[in-house]
Formats: sequence, structure tokens, C-alpha cells
Amino acid sequence: MIYYSNCKINIGLNIVDRYEDGFHALSTIFFPVKGLRDAIEIIISDSETEFSGSGIAVDCPIENNLCMKAYNILKLKFSLPNVKIHLHKSIPMGAGMGGGSANAAIVLMGLNDMFSLCLSKTELIEYSNMLGSDVAFFVENRPMLGEGRGGVLSEIDLSLDGYWLTIVKPDCSVSTPKAYSMIVPCKAKFHLNEISNLDIYKWKDIIVNDFERPIFELYPILSEIKALFYDNSAIYSAMSGSGSAIYAISKERIDLSLFKWYGFCHQEKL
Repeated sequence: MIYYSNCKINIGLNIVDRYEDGFHALSTIFFPVKGLRDAIEIIISDSETEFSGSGIAVDCPIENNLCMKAYNILKLKFSLPNVKIHLHKSIPMGAGMGGGSANAAIVLMGLNDMFSLCLSKTELIEYSNMLGSDVAFFVENRPMLGEGRGGVLSEIDLSLDGYWLTIVKPDCSVSTPKAYSMIVPCKAKFHLNEISNLDIYKWKDIIVNDFERPIFELYPILSEIKALFYDNSAIYSAMSGSGSAIYAISKERIDLSLFKWYGFCHQEKL
């Protein structure tokens, strides 16, 4: 079977506390980007379990690959047969777009479908939270408010229908642990569960990603991309996650030729 996993952007990202175990409490809106997807094929194997890839190279040991971690969690519980998993990667890594987390969620859901495991959405979310802080979002795959470590999800009324979304990721990538090490948690000035009451044209001055200030100091090119978006009709522009992708929401299509010297560009109408 072939399955497709899309990515996400974060609209606002506030780091509000730090737990004793070193992890952080956050508040963010996860918003799915359904036009940018990876493809995952899962078939039963006559021999051993294998993982292969194409497209963008996945640079991590096989035991750390989230697709394989997702398979191994369910194999232990349900004694699954050996499988072959092939990932064709289109979503850039080190971008803050959750591509790896989406892959893990899709493998969980794909195995649930293939082998009729009858796992409920609640159970899939429980397994997702074992794999990473934003994996559970991709089980829901609709605009959600994420809190706690990111896996505490609640519904949020947010539609961007009719707007353009443009994403640019330069060649630099951001280490998530390094990004968190540069953050001093603080109380958010605006609670994101109120976003449906806020005019989108006011987002620029109110909704922030706490990672931007330290990451922009490390990679000034990111602030240049954001400024260029605002110079070219963006209503709102921000970094997604801990970076390094910068996105813009606009009413009119932004000319992607502006960014031809950057590493990756994507555009779709929401």
C-alpha cells in the first residue's frame, strides 16, 4: 500500500515553561500543509524487515528513523509480520515542518489499516506521543492548538481558505535541541486559543514564534526572507517550528522567482 504524509506550519510558537526533565512546555497552532507530501510504501516482506528511501536523503541511522520506530512499537504489541518500508522524501528536513513526525504518524495509521488492528484515534495518538511531541497532530491532521510538550491537542476554529501559502527554506538547517537551548521560557502575551477572534491583518504585530529572535541571530538570511515576504504583499510571515523554513500567508500569489537562489520553495492556495 502507498500512503502520503503531509507537513505542517506553526502559527505562533510560545515556549512558556521548562519541565524538570529538560523538556519544554509550549503553546502553538499546528496547521496542515496538504499540498507538500512524502510518499510511503508498506508491503509485507518474505524475508526481513527493510527500510529504503529516495528523494531527499534521510541522514540518520536506521534505528533512529521514525518510520521504523513506529513499526517497531506496533510490532511489539501486535506481533506484526516483517515488512518493507520505502520512503520517498519531498518535505525538507531541518525545516520545522514536521516531515519526520508526519511519516511516523502515517506508518502507524497505515499499519493499522493494513493489518486491521482496529486501533481508535485515541489509541493512535497514545502511540504517537511515544514517538515525538508533534506526531499526534498528524493523526488529527487539521488545525489544532498544541500545548504541553506539543501532544496535548484541542480543536481550534481557524480557516485560511482562499489565502496563498508560500514557503521558503534556505540551505541552512536548524538543530532543534540547539534551538531550545537558546530559549528562556516566558508567559505568552497572547493566548493562541483566541486567534479566531483576531483579524489576520493584526497577526503581524501580535502572534510570535519565540525561536525567531535567537535563530535569526544565527542565520540572518532567515530574517531577510521574512522581510522580503513583507515587501511583497505578505499579510503574515513567520518561521515554522524551530526553523529554518519561513512561510508567508497572502491574498495574492507571491512571485517565487524572488527566491530562486534559496534551497527550497513551495507554494499552494489553501
